[in-house]
Amino acid sequence: MAIKPKSKKLRVIQFLVFVAVRSVVSLAGLTPLKGGHWVSRILGALLYYGMPRRRRTALENLRHVYAATKSEREIIAIARKSYASFIASLFESAKLLSLASDAEARALLRVGREELAALFCKAREIHESSGGCIFVTPHIGNWEFLPYVAFHVGIPMVIVARPLDNPYLEKFLFAYRSKSGQSITPKTNSMPLLQMALRQGKSVGMLPDQSTMKAITVDYLGRTATATPIPAILAIRYNRPIVVVACCRTSEDLSFEGFVGDPLWPAKNESEPAEIRRLTEAMNRDMETIIRKYPEQYFWMHDRWKQYNFKGELSL
Repeated sequence: MAIKPKSKKLRVIQFLVFVAVRSVVSLAGLTPLKGGHWVSRILGALLYYGMPRRRRTALENLRHVYAATKSEREIIAIARKSYASFIASLFESAKLLSLASDAEARALLRVGREELAALFCKAREIHESSGGCIFVTPHIGNWEFLPYVAFHVGIPMVIVARPLDNPYLEKFLFAYRSKSGQSITPKTNSMPLLQMALRQGKSVGMLPDQSTMKAITVDYLGRTATATPIPAILAIRYNRPIVVVACCRTSEDLSFEGFVGDPLWPAKNESEPAEIRRLTEAMNRDMETIIRKYPEQYFWMHDRWKQYNFKGELSL
């Protein structure tokens, strides 16, 4: 079948974007981490002013959360820093992808730092004692680093990832994520693979802080939001804990600080719908704790509190 002109043009554009990204990854490998963060602040400012719709979304989200405690000037500063943080995450991930050896990757991640290693050893202990966990993280700091850290401390995981629309970039990103040593599964129809992973004693990793139609409603940072019940459903049906984790940037020596929450276990002899709600709300509260500590590293430009035109909630 002949490729339609429009489809052919789209493919050409997608390929050019892919070439540009590959070039950036190569450049990132040659750029010191400190220099990359400096450039990220400049590019973040350009992105902040160059994408007005996303800027309005970020500011609106921040005002709803911080209007009572922060000035408009402080809110704008957080929004701008969140853009710089997003670009820094892309740069850090690109730099990690460009590294040739495992030793170089460990050096970049600072896995050898005593306090960070000890913290993620706590995650490994939870994983081993429970026979697998549901690890969840919000879009904060550098969430792409977590599979690498988990692999280096000995946690086998299946990671849920949303496929990209660009097939060239998707293949490239899949290879990058697979480099972490973990299994990657697309978000669509991922439930059977997640269930298999838990039955095999592995853990699963998810980013559950996005708005979604197949959801229940919860309070999230002081506003009603939709939240996926999948982590809670898996926890209940396989008697595994939900553990909230994160990897955030610190201002000191270009290193990272980890967060590993206490395991959220499903209660026995409780109705499944009630437990799904309780666990989902508890999971979101733990994510809020991290976000309030590092608001400038959260993905505020996402329309997290999007309203859907449907009646009621997901039937459980």
